[in-house]
Amino acid sequence: MLKKVYLFILFVFPVLVAQAQIGGEYTYEFLELTNSARIGALGGNQTAIDDSTDLNLPYNNPALLHKSMENRVLVNYVNYLADVNYGYASFARSFDSIGNFALGIHYINYGSFDEATELGELTGHTFKAAEYAFHIMYSNQYKRLRYGATLKPILSSFESYQSLGLAADLGISFSSKGKFTNVALVARNIGGQLTTYYNNGEKEKIPLNVQAGISQRLRHAPVILSANMQYLNKWDLGFTTQENESDDFYEQEESLAKQIMRHMVLGVEVLPSQNFTIRAGYNYQRRQELKFEDFGSMVGFSAGFGLKIKRFRLDYAISQYHLAGSSNLFSLSINLNNNF
Repeated sequence: MLKKVYLFILFVFPVLVAQAQIGGEYTYEFLELTNSARIGALGGNQTAIDDSTDLNLPYNNPALLHKSMENRVLVNYVNYLADVNYGYASFARSFDSIGNFALGIHYINYGSFDEATELGELTGHTFKAAEYAFHIMYSNQYKRLRYGATLKPILSSFESYQSLGLAADLGISFSSKGKFTNVALVARNIGGQLTTYYNNGEKEKIPLNVQAGISQRLRHAPVILSANMQYLNKWDLGFTTQENESDDFYEQEESLAKQIMRHMVLGVEVLPSQNFTIRAGYNYQRRQELKFEDFGSMVGFSAGFGLKIKRFRLDYAISQYHLAGSSNLFSLSINLNNNF
């Protein structure tokens, strides 16, 4: 067990000591949305789960694209907040002499809007807003080390304003001899805008996210534990705002432990049988950002289940984003192989 901890530290330490990228407002924020019901149930972000039958996993880490995912079709749908919905579809193929490939498309539909003048007068017209990211994935392996990359052309359209972008994900994954432990390192959304929303506009940053994760399957129990460190390229994710006696507000820097927890996403899977899985997760950063003052309720917690029936795989998750409501995630995967 001690060797496994050393291995995880070896993956994480180079990222922790790297210079952090100071934040700001990003464009193409939809790239960070969780569309997999399995990942959504495990806190919203996991990069080290090594399951060769789940085509959802390469979305978070392209190194997790396996040969056995060939001829699998995946469709995800997320009922987000208000009238916003988004989803993901993917298909995988494998070639012995080259490696593993997958194509996918990730979209978000913001719905229809009533057009109005700058004075708030309705014009009688409506317009739509949506964003799309196309995924071209590749992976291969050398012994127990897996590596992969995803190229993501991006189209963002808001009324008559459009922007094109290009991003890439790079990931590696390493498993223990018994395959009970898997560690991973991923850099997501490397790239930027190619064209801005209007002429001569300043190009905006996209949400770069460097992550490190570990998953551990217990030897004598049907349980898989997962932990993921996200946004390692930006260490300070939040400050605590307090009010003093003069009714002035000031920012107090959080403790080291709370800063670490803001980067941590925790998940657990319990497998009562080979065809049924129960999941739960906790995202501390989401809870701190979206809770209502000191009343958090179940914000930041998530849960779900997975069910396999012959060639079909169905996953469901519910994730609490705010006291005002939660989000439901659905995933359906179909194995098109004759020898499934």
